[in-house]
Amino acid sequence: MLTKRIIPCLDIKNGRTVKGINFVDLKDAGDPVVLAKKYAQTGADELVFLDISATLEGRKTLIDMVLQVAKEVNIPFTVGGGVGSVADVDLLLQSGADKVAVNSAAIKRPELIRELSDKFGSQCIVVAIDAKQIEGQWKVHLAGGTIPTDLDLFQWAKTVESLGAGEILFTSMDHDGTKNGFANSALARLTSELNIPIIASGGAGTSNHFIDTFQKGHADAALAASVFHFGTIDILELKKTLQENKIPIRLS
Repeated sequence: MLTKRIIPCLDIKNGRTVKGINFVDLKDAGDPVVLAKKYAQTGADELVFLDISATLEGRKTLIDMVLQVAKEVNIPFTVGGGVGSVADVDLLLQSGADKVAVNSAAIKRPELIRELSDKFGSQCIVVAIDAKQIEGQWKVHLAGGTIPTDLDLFQWAKTVESLGAGEILFTSMDHDGTKNGFANSALARLTSELNIPIIASGGAGTSNHFIDTFQKGHADAALAASVFHFGTIDILELKKTLQENKIPIRLS
């Protein structure tokens, strides 16, 4: 059985780590390189960096930050935000990223996923999907969750898998920052209908929420931000709790 993964997420704006609720009301959470180093040393399995305003501001992900992180951490990390071409991904991977996340650009031109998978291998292509329920239907949003689309979450997830995505990072906008638990019903459906790993994002508040998303949502990995940034949950203690609950996890 594959071990589950714990992934701190660092949302980046103006070179700083920030965290909000439902994608708004952002608060400063610290220097991303310093945080990354700390998480790498204290049990994180991977890291995700999302330059959350890159698409809205029409600019590329912060390459200098990627270079600095690559020097400081020894665990895999994914970078996303403003990624829209093969050249973008090539630069990020050459700068030290292990995986690259695409979101808005893939929605606007789905063929990009196939191009990236063919060029770099599906193992390093993560498709990030931000979605929220509208009249009972999970609808995909783009541009940092600011623009709704008519895309259905589950149909879009199947599409990106068919185009060569190696992994999906699903963030429930309804749950983001609320600390009320992950969107486990939607996660359970995604994991049952797809064959690629699904990362759960949005809603972590307690260790029990992680237990639930692995046991009920069947997520392959769980991503969180504020509970790690502000010291609510210690990663190593969380992993010990998961192990005690028979969830396969790497402790060192």
